[in-house]
Amino acid sequence: MGLVPARVHVGVPVELVGDRPWSTDVGAAGESLAKRAFDLTVAALLLFVLTPTLLLIAAAIYIESGGPVFFRQERGGLRGRVFSIWKFRTMLPTESFGGWTQRDDKRVTALGAFLRRTSLDELPQLFNVIAGDMSLVGPRPHASAMDAEFGAAIGEYQARMRVRPGITGLAQISDLRGSVDGVEAMRQRVRADVEYIDRWSMGLDLKILAKTVPHLLGSSNAY
Repeated sequence: MGLVPARVHVGVPVELVGDRPWSTDVGAAGESLAKRAFDLTVAALLLFVLTPTLLLIAAAIYIESGGPVFFRQERGGLRGRVFSIWKFRTMLPTESFGGWTQRDDKRVTALGAFLRRTSLDELPQLFNVIAGDMSLVGPRPHASAMDAEFGAAIGEYQARMRVRPGITGLAQISDLRGSVDGVEAMRQRVRADVEYIDRWSMGLDLKILAKTVPHLLGSSNAY
């Protein structure tokens, strides 16, 4: 029995029906609790350890361009529920952060380019993990408009929403990060996301986390 596609409606939870093994989150009840406990423990520890770094980045953003230090954007989460994602601001304060960024995008500040390249702009999403909107590992969340666009074009796209979105994921360590230039590029990401869901285990999460930092340091796909 295959996955039955469902259309994504912005702000409306999505009911997903199919042969995948989970109804709300990764694994059976015990596995879901283990993953959530792991997320909370590691996110809280990272926030404690990285507080000086977060404060330094925030101060540098304000000194460089003034304006708000963070930006928030609506993204599609577990079962299609919309949440507000936290990121460090990487563009000029006058920009609205619409659409994908391009290489050498003039909207991105000098510091913002560094934060994007190293994914340090994603660190505030640890607060999203604590709040339960995200996991440390899972499919990356997209803007609601993109969920609607690609959900209509890619049959398995909604399968990504059977789990909490992640700060990092299998797609990100497989060189499938950065801007998407069309449906086929997104289809490759979706395949990686569905593979992660099919193969999920705590061991896989640990493996992805272990590979994330060295992979980011050697990647040129984020800008």
